[in-house]
Amino acid sequence: MELTKCINERRSIRKYKKAEITKEEIEELIKAAQMAPSWKNSQTARFYVAHSQEYKEKMIDALPSFNKERAKDASCIIVSAIVKGISGYNAEGEAITHLGNGFECFDNGLAVENLCLKAYEMGYGTLIMGLYKENVIREIFEIPENIAIATVIAVGKADVCPDAPQRNEACEVLTIK
Repeated sequence: MELTKCINERRSIRKYKKAEITKEEIEELIKAAQMAPSWKNSQTARFYVAHSQEYKEKMIDALPSFNKERAKDASCIIVSAIVKGISGYNAEGEAITHLGNGFECFDNGLAVENLCLKAYEMGYGTLIMGLYKENVIREIFEIPENIAIATVIAVGKADVCPDAPQRNEACEVLTIK
């Protein structure tokens, strides 16, 4: 699929058909995420996937009510996380960009975008969710404290695909001098 088509047509999916995703397809998504650039090639993104029905149900319980309904029929639920204190830091462990620890979130966002575009190319829809019960997810996957949970992503076959939301014109967000 052409990249521009993928970028323009991908949507946040809030209703899924019941459909399976294979472990091999999940690995394809993660491989695409791993191809994202990162600070000094630090590759600090980590992924935890609820694939079995048991773990998907546990993950649904970690979401607020409005996202429980949206993600309930997803084929899998992916937790995107970050190894803290590496991306955007020097050898002494000091954040060295004006963003402080924000650069690690930037790197993770690039990986998540790659994952979502790859999912779309493979015929899956995604929904990136920023609200969740962090302590529950940590317990489900036994995520250590040196890993920051960034986002939760539902992946599945779209049952309803929304129209494109209105976007600002380039001239509204662009300054060229």
